[in-house]
Amino acid sequence: MSTMTYGQAIREAMSIRMREDPGVILFGEDVGAFGGCFGVSAGMFEEFGADRVRDTPISEGAIIGTAVGSAATGMRPIAEIMFNDFLTVAMDQLVNQAAKMRFMFGGKIDLPMVVRLPAGGRTGGAAQHSQSLEAWLTHVPGLKVVYPSNAQDALGLLLTSIDDDNPVMFFEHKLLYAVKSEVTSMDPIPLGKGKIVRPGKDVTIITYAKQVFDALDAAKTLADDGIDAEVIDIRSLYPLDKDLIAESVAKTHKAIVVTEEVKRGGYGGEISATISEEMFDDLDAPVARIGALNTPVPFAPNLEDVYLPNATDIVLAAKKMF
Repeated sequence: MSTMTYGQAIREAMSIRMREDPGVILFGEDVGAFGGCFGVSAGMFEEFGADRVRDTPISEGAIIGTAVGSAATGMRPIAEIMFNDFLTVAMDQLVNQAAKMRFMFGGKIDLPMVVRLPAGGRTGGAAQHSQSLEAWLTHVPGLKVVYPSNAQDALGLLLTSIDDDNPVMFFEHKLLYAVKSEVTSMDPIPLGKGKIVRPGKDVTIITYAKQVFDALDAAKTLADDGIDAEVIDIRSLYPLDKDLIAESVAKTHKAIVVTEEVKRGGYGGEISATISEEMFDDLDAPVARIGALNTPVPFAPNLEDVYLPNATDIVLAAKKMF
């Protein structure tokens, strides 16, 4: 057993696969000698050299285009986009090329590429550096989307993502990089498998990434009022572990979906709709959905605090169900 930060676990997963397979490469803006904007790739340039840990021009289109081309020709690239917000510059390469290539070529080509995407708010990064854009990518057939909440899951899910023969979008919440937790296994974790991080019997809280911690805080508060909340960390947005959600909803008969993204058009709505359509008979109340406000992310800390969802929002939503 060891303790790692979230960022260290991501670096460890990349390093494990790069030691095993010379076809695994890492590239992005400042990932080399500088060690990455958030320090995640620190030391990798020294270990693997400039041929395999490469700094790129400030061109997200070029980064994703290089990932697509190198994956299509037999390598396993890991491309870092410094902030997930900047992926908007490369959406044609990702959505119209990477996501569709395997299908359009009749399965005769693999696209084993991982795109690492630092995301999320409460960093004072303002509107262009703080968004949560995972819903855009879950909407695109051909892409897999992962968003871990802790070091163990970050390590195991990234190992699996690198091994996958399809494009995997690997979101990383910026506030979690320095958070330490126990790592008891170096084994891959399958995509599409969520986990119960707090068992309960009265209401199911479904979430991922940093919001797992808000959900656990809310569950403690609810417990003081006699409400026993179960918290599910879905970890993998697509594929989604619908069986785990169904089992929990069948037990608690109430569901709250919590995401940091803007509530309007968010992935939380997809989860909520899935519960309403496929698990309706088990519900004793409408599904509650919690997300950020319908505005660009504010720069001012006091406004950003209002904009983002928190544990209090979850507590209030839960109490309305009883």
